[in-house]
Amino acid sequence: MAMFELSPMITRLKRLDIATYAPFIALLLLILFSSIASEHFLMPRNITNVLRQVSYTGIIALGMTFVIIAGGIDLSVGSMVALVGVLSIMIINGVGDGWWAVAMAVSSAIALGGVFGAINGLVITRGKVASFIATLATMSIFRSMTLYISDAGEVVSQNQHFADIGGGYLWAIPYPVWIFLLLAVAYHILLKHSAFGRHVCAVGSNAKVASYSAIKVRWVYFLTFVIAGVSVGISAVLLASRLNSVSPGDAGLFYELDAIAAVVIGGTALSGGKGTIWGTVIGAIILGIINNMLNLMGISPYLQGMVKGLVILTAVLVQFKGDR
Repeated sequence: MAMFELSPMITRLKRLDIATYAPFIALLLLILFSSIASEHFLMPRNITNVLRQVSYTGIIALGMTFVIIAGGIDLSVGSMVALVGVLSIMIINGVGDGWWAVAMAVSSAIALGGVFGAINGLVITRGKVASFIATLATMSIFRSMTLYISDAGEVVSQNQHFADIGGGYLWAIPYPVWIFLLLAVAYHILLKHSAFGRHVCAVGSNAKVASYSAIKVRWVYFLTFVIAGVSVGISAVLLASRLNSVSPGDAGLFYELDAIAAVVIGGTALSGGKGTIWGTVIGAIILGIINNMLNLMGISPYLQGMVKGLVILTAVLVQFKGDR
């Protein structure tokens, strides 16, 4: 009788998808290793710094999750961060001092991110250009526009309140971290508990079948790029306010790689169709801890890219094994 009762449990255990739990297990093991390898890792100041740094690329990765689940990719987000950041500071300097100017800059940054994301979406859906090619082109366009309008020089905010957004704390936790977590909750609800989220997964799984199911495939695909753009706008204004300035040549550099890496490490399939927001959150934290540990252990920063590449390859291999 006992064997009969255990058999369904054994069957369920065999059916567990390793890719679903691998990011969380990897995070736990990484935290354990890091706490042993360095006595400074678990210090509150270090943890706070890691989470703050993770939040900027993590917010972008949240939006990128929708794009990748729908079967696309966005390589322009790093350049978009620089462009939106420069424009938001120009707006705040033009409006003047005070919190009204800050509110104008923040709302403008979010709106601009949405517009630039919509441009990507229109080129891809209406122009029928592959997302890789379209966003590779806009990556170059956005960066060139940033350098041109800023005259390739650093753009500095003149507003004394602007720095409070990126540098402020609530209960000893930086504002960007709170925004990252709140946005993750909102995006999780959108992805897992709304018709739009189900449509995104359906489009990524099989666009033709989704169209036969009366899903507006091009509209859903377009909106994923708008969501990614809005996420970039939020991240850009947080980063710009943290530094109180934007360097057009360096701002957002390689952010697209970090965002894609966080999504993939979090278990979202590059082929589309499935993924989770909380997996992306875990993936972003994993990347942040890896970079932090390399610094704490005195390992050359030139090796960080190699380690990140190995982590991505491992994540993809785990996904492939889980799908077999």
